[in-house]
Amino acid sequence: MSANSEPATTGKAAQADKPAGSGPGFSLPKVPFWAQIVTGLVLGVLLGWLARSQDISWLYTTLDKIGSIFVQLLKLAVAPLVFFAILVSITNLRKVNNAARLASRTLLWFLITSLIAVVIGIVIGLVTNPGSGTGLTPKDGSKPEGSGSWIDFLTGIVPTDVITPFTELNVLQIVFLAAVAGIAALKLGDRAAPILALSESVLELLQKALWWVIRLAPLGTVGLIGYAIADYGWDLIGDYATFTADVYIGCALVLFGVYPLLLATVAKVSPIQFFKGAWPAIQLAFVSRSSVGTMPVTQRVTERLGVPKEYTSFAVPFGATTKMDGCAAIYPALAAIFIAEIFNVQLGIQDYLLIAFVSVVGSAATAGLTGATVMLTLTLSTLGLPLEGVGLLIAIDPILDMIRTATNVAGQALVPVIVAAREKILDHDKYNSASANPIDEPETSDRESAVPVAA
Repeated sequence: MSANSEPATTGKAAQADKPAGSGPGFSLPKVPFWAQIVTGLVLGVLLGWLARSQDISWLYTTLDKIGSIFVQLLKLAVAPLVFFAILVSITNLRKVNNAARLASRTLLWFLITSLIAVVIGIVIGLVTNPGSGTGLTPKDGSKPEGSGSWIDFLTGIVPTDVITPFTELNVLQIVFLAAVAGIAALKLGDRAAPILALSESVLELLQKALWWVIRLAPLGTVGLIGYAIADYGWDLIGDYATFTADVYIGCALVLFGVYPLLLATVAKVSPIQFFKGAWPAIQLAFVSRSSVGTMPVTQRVTERLGVPKEYTSFAVPFGATTKMDGCAAIYPALAAIFIAEIFNVQLGIQDYLLIAFVSVVGSAATAGLTGATVMLTLTLSTLGLPLEGVGLLIAIDPILDMIRTATNVAGQALVPVIVAAREKILDHDKYNSASANPIDEPETSDRESAVPVAA
């Protein structure tokens, strides 16, 4: 037994010392995660085009199921992930000096960047008139199954029980429950230590499971992109060409114009380094269309950019449920102008001010999930525009949601960097050494360093 085990051990050690891909026999080279995503995008477009052009029903169904399962796996962890992430992030503030100041500055920069984004959306809409020349009429629209109003928004924050928000995935109510629990834990002090330790363990468990789902993103990309092409086709994109271009241009201006300018002038750091460090989260957001699903990656890249872990654990979960420059600022501004033109409604100065107000104050209504229907209906109801206009945009929404979510997530990483830089708690050495390498699963040392929070 010992004679046989010794060579095996030596062989394993020798094999461990060899670089990846140099083992005996045939071995596949390690493909970077970003390359896997790009491959998924290309393959999805090709398969979607093939399914539509050749009318291959089984391929159409397969792409639909692959994309749906990937999104469902992300959503499966949303409710507990949001609850425990918010709870732990609030209690982590006790480890940070000037916690109240950091929280208020974070909220302030959320509002500032949202205001800039909505102004850009309004300007683009006024210049391009996205609703004119589409051939669409009010009869093409339809009311959504659910809608948002200020009464629903305000009264809907407080749940009627503690179970329904989790079963119906009402993220705003889950955030409310988590915030109450976190503040209560802070008030209890040491007596809440066992609960906090359990919460941190559960959060780590959820993040571990979500990492496995995230690794499936290339496959999910094939299904989501392929189904979008197979179901909607290029003709639909052509009908909404101006509006689609406006949304992508608006998000691009915020992503590659406003954000770099704020980084260079306010935070006084390199914008290129920011995008290098944040790229894994931005690309995953583009594919998954979920800020909450991307949240663990967003938190890791923000830490990699030199933001202290204790502050990041508060700012990123908070931003993943409330910070939506794409879904809650650019998109509803352009959509309101688009729908007003279809229904021949003239918007005045006061209407554009209302759009800005709704976008800045009501962004929590989007709650970090795929799509922005609730925020759009909230904007339309505030302006008095027909809710049937939502039906005009539902078909094209998945294609728009990709760039919207990428913009959301970039903003969720940007604000902590700005605040940390201005408060002089940013690790500039880590920031300047940040790379675009994919984020791997949390290492043991990282998990161990998070445990003493409850101590």
